[in-house]
Amino acid sequence: MGRGVEHGPLEAEPVTDIADVIRSLMREVPDFPEPGVHFKDLTPVLADARGLAEVSKAIADAARGADLVAGVDARGFLLGGAVAVTLGIGVLAVRKGGKLPPPVIGATYTLEYGTATLEVPAEGIELAGRSVVVIDDVLATGGTLAATHQLLTRAGANVTGAVVMMELAALGGRAALEPLEVTSLYTA
Repeated sequence: MGRGVEHGPLEAEPVTDIADVIRSLMREVPDFPEPGVHFKDLTPVLADARGLAEVSKAIADAARGADLVAGVDARGFLLGGAVAVTLGIGVLAVRKGGKLPPPVIGATYTLEYGTATLEVPAEGIELAGRSVVVIDDVLATGGTLAATHQLLTRAGANVTGAVVMMELAALGGRAALEPLEVTSLYTA
């Protein structure tokens, strides 16, 4: 996996740089969720048939070789499902704490305003020895992906990398994930 994934398009369309697709479809919202923040909304990318197809294909290209994809709650579920179908493998939903019946394997991490917990089932899905790639929409500070990596590793999985639609490079999340290999389709 590497930065700036480029790939072939849908049939009968010119080759497109995936970063250009994301940039052209994403919505920028000034002063959200608070003054001074310039929010980059990826919802329009996922709602666009071609955008979703192009992003899913680019993530699938980066995730090849995995036995399972782990989609992080909630947009990672959407991307993970599409990628799993493309690759012919399963998808694991990494859920927010308290959403799964016990027993679970969890990891708690720090947010700027408190803590959060992510969980996966401790039974019913064999993770030990499986090659898993983590998929999420955004890499910001790295807390969510680091917690996901931690809980999957504790479950015995071999986490081979992480793939995100967008990386907010100024927030330094990539450093928090080292040595995990991270692929971002678009860097802002």
